[in-house]
Amino acid sequence: MPTGTVTFLFTDIEGSARRWETAPDAMARALFRHDEVVRAAIEDHGGYVFATGGDAFGAAFSRAGDAVAAAGATQLGMRSGADPDTVELRVRIGVHTGVTEERDENYFGAAVNRAARVMAAAHGGQTLATLATGVHTR
Repeated sequence: MPTGTVTFLFTDIEGSARRWETAPDAMARALFRHDEVVRAAIEDHGGYVFATGGDAFGAAFSRAGDAVAAAGATQLGMRSGADPDTVELRVRIGVHTGVTEERDENYFGAAVNRAARVMAAAHGGQTLATLATGVHTR
């Protein structure tokens, strides 16, 4: 579990509630693939998954560049090899770097909140990162 200055990556699927209502079987298959792609991208780049919920992931990285690489791998992975019998999933990703606070093997505080809000501002298929993350990738 990274501590101190951490880069957070949050993901979410755009329009997932509508897709669950209109194509639940296809959505279940697509979500299984999504979970594999996102978790692999995070873990392959040294990230620590600290939260999942529905179709969202929260991950922490010791290095900002690793989080950015994981975001790119997620977006590329979601675009390649999709099953034509599933629904297309467009993932929005937010990345932010800041000093974290930990409690009971979980994160809280301003850096976590900022990362979640950055993700919420993104559109499906888009990754947004804060200037703080850019500064830490150098």
